[in-house]
Amino acid sequence: MLKYNLVLLFILVSLFNYNRPINFSDKDKMEVKDIYEEQRWIDSVYKKMSFDEKVGQLFMVAAYSNKDEAHYRSIDKLVTDYKIGGLIFFQGGPVRQATLTNRYQSKSKLPMMVGIDAEWGLSMRLDSTYKYPWNMTLGAIKDNSLIEKMGEQMAEQSKRLGINFTFSPVVDINTNPNNPIIGNRSFGETRENVAEKALAYMNGLQNNGIFATAKHFPGHGDTSSDSHHTLPTVAFSKERIDSVEVYPYKKLIEKGLASVMVAHLNVPSLESQPNLPSSLSSKVVTDILKNDLKFEGLIFTDALNMKGASNFKQPGDIDLAAFLAGNDVLLFSEDVPKSVLKFKDAFKKKILTEKRLAYSVKKILKYKFKAGLKNYKPIALENLYEDLNKPEYDALNKKLFENAITTVKNEGDIIPITSLKIEKIAYVKIGDDSNEAFITSLNEYTQVDEITGNSIEAILSKLQDYTKVIIGFHKVDNIWKKNNPTSEEVRWINSISKQKKTILTFFTRPYSLPSTIDYTTLDGVIMAYQNNNFTQKIVSEIIFGSTSSKGKLPVSINDSFLVNTGFDTKEIKRLGFDSPENVGMDGSKLAQIDSIINGAIKDNMTPGAQIVVARRGKVIYQKSFGNHTYNDNIPVKDNDLYDVASLTKVLSTLPNLMQLYDKGQVALSDKLGDMLPVFKGSNKEDVTLIDMLTHQARFQPWEAFYLKTLDATKHPDSKYYRKTPSKEFPFKVAENLYIRKDFNDTIINTIAKSKLRATKEYKYSDFSFILLKEYLELKTQKKLDILANENFYSLIGMNHTSYKPLEKFSLGQIIPTEEDNYYRYQTVQGNVHDMAAAMQGGVSGHAGLFSNALDVAKMMQMYLQKGVYGNNRFFSEKTMNAFNTCYYCDEDNRRGVGFDKPQLGNAGPTCGCVSMTSFGHTGFTGTMAWADPEKEIVYVFLSNRTYPDSNAANRLSRANIRENIQKIIYESIRD
Repeated sequence: MLKYNLVLLFILVSLFNYNRPINFSDKDKMEVKDIYEEQRWIDSVYKKMSFDEKVGQLFMVAAYSNKDEAHYRSIDKLVTDYKIGGLIFFQGGPVRQATLTNRYQSKSKLPMMVGIDAEWGLSMRLDSTYKYPWNMTLGAIKDNSLIEKMGEQMAEQSKRLGINFTFSPVVDINTNPNNPIIGNRSFGETRENVAEKALAYMNGLQNNGIFATAKHFPGHGDTSSDSHHTLPTVAFSKERIDSVEVYPYKKLIEKGLASVMVAHLNVPSLESQPNLPSSLSSKVVTDILKNDLKFEGLIFTDALNMKGASNFKQPGDIDLAAFLAGNDVLLFSEDVPKSVLKFKDAFKKKILTEKRLAYSVKKILKYKFKAGLKNYKPIALENLYEDLNKPEYDALNKKLFENAITTVKNEGDIIPITSLKIEKIAYVKIGDDSNEAFITSLNEYTQVDEITGNSIEAILSKLQDYTKVIIGFHKVDNIWKKNNPTSEEVRWINSISKQKKTILTFFTRPYSLPSTIDYTTLDGVIMAYQNNNFTQKIVSEIIFGSTSSKGKLPVSINDSFLVNTGFDTKEIKRLGFDSPENVGMDGSKLAQIDSIINGAIKDNMTPGAQIVVARRGKVIYQKSFGNHTYNDNIPVKDNDLYDVASLTKVLSTLPNLMQLYDKGQVALSDKLGDMLPVFKGSNKEDVTLIDMLTHQARFQPWEAFYLKTLDATKHPDSKYYRKTPSKEFPFKVAENLYIRKDFNDTIINTIAKSKLRATKEYKYSDFSFILLKEYLELKTQKKLDILANENFYSLIGMNHTSYKPLEKFSLGQIIPTEEDNYYRYQTVQGNVHDMAAAMQGGVSGHAGLFSNALDVAKMMQMYLQKGVYGNNRFFSEKTMNAFNTCYYCDEDNRRGVGFDKPQLGNAGPTCGCVSMTSFGHTGFTGTMAWADPEKEIVYVFLSNRTYPDSNAANRLSRANIRENIQKIIYESIRD
């Protein structure tokens, strides 16, 4: 006990001698032995220091990794000859900076502190590093835990790069819209919001081992000039400054803020000497910051090369003046050697005392100890880029922007657009920056036509037939200047909004919104804050309701929209887009899909493919691979169409049948003879609907109907075909090949006369769905292609799904399926591959549909959501459950009602790792669509593995490519 008390006494005496303990954070409260170890190290280091070494610790000099060897040697010299205490890195790259950090640290007797301006991440200074939203964007977020998480990630990245201090967060309260230097760097115009956001940011950094620096004290938010170029004046009273500008500092200091950066400002109410920069004012630095606010952490000057300070004194003099005013660390000194001489002279003249020097140097050493520099290790260069750009960073960034984007006007709840069937939507771009992600994302929900023209008159003429117009104002992200619309652009906006229902999105900072826009004529106004892929995609999601708008304006926009304005829009059940990590999946694991499908393409199992994976209503993987054929260099695109073969059954015929079932117009016990009169009296009249849909109706699996239509040379017989369409030969089979209008009757009669299999057991057959197409058309008096589009595709936004796609899409957008040398004798492209479906004019119940992977995923998501998609209920949950039931599993029939189900033994369509409640279908052309309610997974695989020869061995299936990809999907699930 005596020994313990003596140690404690020693610690208390030592602390009293040079500084009170720094309250870094609640998590940093150390045990007595740790405090003792810290104090012992500080004292031992300090005692061994020469005067020059002590003075050297005060300087944090500017270093660049994008300069030449001469610059690098100049830093070497400052390290070795002047024993500088730290480096602040500016422009360059991460690997270059890490290499230089290792170089400089190896030459330093005492490890240096490393700092960087990383207000929105390391990318503020370094290429190839991560960029987070501007502070003003973050200021719109209500959930501050997201900002704390951002701080955690920033800390992780900074530590990986050997950085100890990030000179952030900016806590300036931007009450001046014309501020030329702060603007987007501020969290907003209210002190409470700025303090809350800065505190979350600080906690994220400091709870994870990186020191935060609040800046620019006492407040740079309401200035109209830039301290980089001149000395701005803050003309407020001391009471106003204390109440507003200083408010965030008080809150952060209470919670253990590590450091403060003092600005170069002229503040007459705080410093009576005319034009004395605040950074050189003892009244500001010592009296207010240290004494009044009780701040005990490190105090940094703002960069001493800035004209706001350097115009006042010469290099060397300004460094000494800043130190005597109370600053601890002199940032970006222009002349360290001259400064050291000034310090020596001041020490001789007793202007600078040992006590004052010890106060700051020991404080610097304390932070070096806390940063772990006592046990410094060089930065590992291996995998540095990958470590600084992890997939989870994208996941959080998506959340940040999603929670920030703000709907400031929503007249008549125009957002989200709920009804796709009745709308014709146009998009008009204004501004000179990229909009590619926006127009692409809009079209992932429904058809949105981009309208262009050289004049507003031309634009208005083209917009006449459209019901809604979306305007995007796109400008390059730039914090230094206003990106306001021109007067001509304002005229375009006002002219369009006066004539059409209009949603206007500003992909730029709030201060860019001019008062000259007539906001009363706009139905919807969205503030996106920045123009990038994240914001463009998220705004599309908000407009179409796959996510909701959540943000609140952090600043007022002239007199039109006041601070804290923001409408929470509705979220409706449409597929959205997100990062795997945000839905409990591992993006790096999912990336293994690429190697599987690329390997299959390399081994000629398929020329190309599209793959979509969604979880919890969000698409988290959407990629296209390979080319249209082995012989061309036309890459597969996301909007290209594949012949989906038997997926037609669950994408067209089955959902329409489910609607009739839901309305009580058909029952699973209904008999074929009652459903189709042609089967009355046949051997199939008593076959029930459920037996047909579960493939145990004893039907033959397939019939080569086309063989009977070939002549002696095995080419299409003129008895059945013509090269041009006519009244008698209206149905297109392939290019320049049209079949007799009555041949469909032959197909149905052939099925009716066919033999039944001997036993009632599971045997896959296309006959059921060929007949169900006939039933649906008879029952509804509509053709199946029209029925499917009206009842589903137009409502869901499946604008890339169609029978007979050449009537709607260009040939180049449709993937070839086969080089037919046995029936049609041509490249089958845009016409259905399945021979029976082709002979029915391309529209059948078992095949004929073309689509892309995203559209297929939408339908599967509708099933997963028990009959709901968007603002529409297509059938009841009860109906979905009835059709997704395996009624005959105990009889070794795995099938649901129309849906395929997981294998009961070893054989089956899946990886064997899906839940038994999952369902889907596969297709002959190399397609698969699967949904799992338990894991909330949708998986779609489309390919043309049948090209060039559909009769060749199905190597894609034999190699289990689709199943192996599905296995990776399930292995990537983390929660």
